[in-house]
Amino acid sequence: MRIGVITFPGTLDDVDAARAVRYAGAEPVALWHAQHDLEGVDAIVVPGGFSYGDYLRAGAIASIAPIMTEVVAAAGRGTPVLGICNGFQILCEAGLLPGALVRNAGLHFVCRDQRLRVESTTTAWTGGFTAGQELLVPIKSGEGRFVADAGTLAQLEAENRIVFRYAGGNPNGALADIAGIASADGRVVGLMPHPEHAIDPLTGPSTDGLGLFTSVLQAAVSAA
Repeated sequence: MRIGVITFPGTLDDVDAARAVRYAGAEPVALWHAQHDLEGVDAIVVPGGFSYGDYLRAGAIASIAPIMTEVVAAAGRGTPVLGICNGFQILCEAGLLPGALVRNAGLHFVCRDQRLRVESTTTAWTGGFTAGQELLVPIKSGEGRFVADAGTLAQLEAENRIVFRYAGGNPNGALADIAGIASADGRVVGLMPHPEHAIDPLTGPSTDGLGLFTSVLQAAVSAA
């Protein structure tokens, strides 16, 4: 399986995401923000960082980059897409996920190891987990507070599209403790914490994050 990892000017975690893809047993494919070719990848990771310096709003400029035209089209065809931190912001700005990520409560940048609870295992990126399972992964963001109107929150809840919730304390004031959500078809997932930083006990607080990357491989095998 070939998984594309996009790099924008200001992306920080593309190398880490590519490493996680390799750890999972897939082939990472580097994709540049200015290209219009996804190079035939089977899934896409939009990694974290500060794309275009977070000017205007975090993820706003990246959401209209040439590569995102192709990502939106691919998502419409059912290609799995994972947005991590800034990638989550980009997916919301591009309209692939509802809601928005705004400044953290208290206006503090948060950097710590964070417990997450898996709420949904029906997505392409969480099928290898069990509902209620807790993960320990790093979070590092200043604009990570998920917000949406009451109708959108109710819809996400009713459709089992809240994928991760913060456990052991909400680090940023996100509504309903939401750490990650999915599209209606479960193929597009965005989350603020960084699973790619929790794939090896030598460098992370756990190996819990690897499950997202192995899950998408399992989903591809099941679909074949």
